[in-house]
Amino acid sequence: MGSLHRVQPVKNTSMRQTFIIAAVVISLVGIGAVVYFVFFAGSAEVVVAPAGGSTLPVAGQTPSPSQGGTTESPSFAPGTPIPVSARLVKVSVGPVVPGAAVVTKAKNASSSPETVVSYIERQSGNVFSYNTLTKTLTRTSNKTLLGIESAVWLPNASTTFVRYLSGNDFSTINTYALPANGVGGFFLSQNLADIAVSATGLLTLASGVNGSVASLMRIDGTRAAALFTTPLSSLRVSFAGKNQYLAFTKPSATLAGSAFLVDSAGRFSRIAGPLNGLAALASPLGKWVLVSYTLNGAMQMKLVSTATGDSISLPVATIVDKCVWAADDSALYCGIPVNPSANAAYPNDWYQGAVSFSDRVWKIQIAGRYANLVLDFPSETEEILDAVALAIDPTGSTLVFMNKNNGSLWSYSL
Repeated sequence: MGSLHRVQPVKNTSMRQTFIIAAVVISLVGIGAVVYFVFFAGSAEVVVAPAGGSTLPVAGQTPSPSQGGTTESPSFAPGTPIPVSARLVKVSVGPVVPGAAVVTKAKNASSSPETVVSYIERQSGNVFSYNTLTKTLTRTSNKTLLGIESAVWLPNASTTFVRYLSGNDFSTINTYALPANGVGGFFLSQNLADIAVSATGLLTLASGVNGSVASLMRIDGTRAAALFTTPLSSLRVSFAGKNQYLAFTKPSATLAGSAFLVDSAGRFSRIAGPLNGLAALASPLGKWVLVSYTLNGAMQMKLVSTATGDSISLPVATIVDKCVWAADDSALYCGIPVNPSANAAYPNDWYQGAVSFSDRVWKIQIAGRYANLVLDFPSETEEILDAVALAIDPTGSTLVFMNKNNGSLWSYSL
């Protein structure tokens, strides 16, 4: 925001009122656009446009220089990762797009495995990769995509599906497949309410006043087939293992929500709820669903077995958006708030930025249902951590998270 300057009083009362009303309207539009996407994203249309206002290709097409989206941006420097301790590194000082991928792989049969973190810089939309072994940062794509709000990656980090607002009133959302190397790319259908990815396909959700339709398709955006239709219009969806899916109502502190397992035939079975503030996170293999909710204004968290439906309360509590599952379903890593406010409406106030947390990172071992402190962030740095968009590599060696307070990206060796 620009600095404020004292101005002379406006003598004309009508003109003064006009200025005041215009300022209020402009402020509300700006705030509303941000709150809309963060808290209500998925219930409206989504359209993304690259710098210069040019269009990106639809599914099955690749961009040409004349279509835009391939603009080089040499003025955006990647910066230098900052080692804070032997295990903690501040990968990006500037803000990043929520959602990173962590992949461990060997260059060839004789080389040692390397762990690489892929992410998108918010300022430019460029894709970067950080090598945790060499502590080096590389820009892999200089395609300029401005205003990206979220990203979900294929497990191998070859492509990320980004979402951003556009249009004169910022009410349109597009979902665009952005290759990590910047070559190619395509749009998915407009008006998607949600998207989830796996190694073999995409799960998309289109919602409207008459309900929602979920579809499965290949990772190249082709061969779309309907999975289910439901009268529920405010849903989030994800994969929950093989041939099983998770759907839950968008969380609200004042409304009771529910979580459902959906089979390959599109049949729903409730596994949690109705509970206020309910949000859910399925484990990669589909054995468990982590559920967060509020009870008497306090955050609660439990595990639900997808096989039996039995639930187990956990010794710590947070919002599932601050957690990530280990690849083998054996553990959870979560940002657990220290002394969260007792007067806030969770999760609404946190989604909207009305409250923030000071987190420590804990590991929750599923077998024994106990929690171990992994990272006491405030003792490592002078910053306050509000952890979000956590990601972990398949070997369980590197944990990555974004600090919601300033958008910085961090890597921690487990």
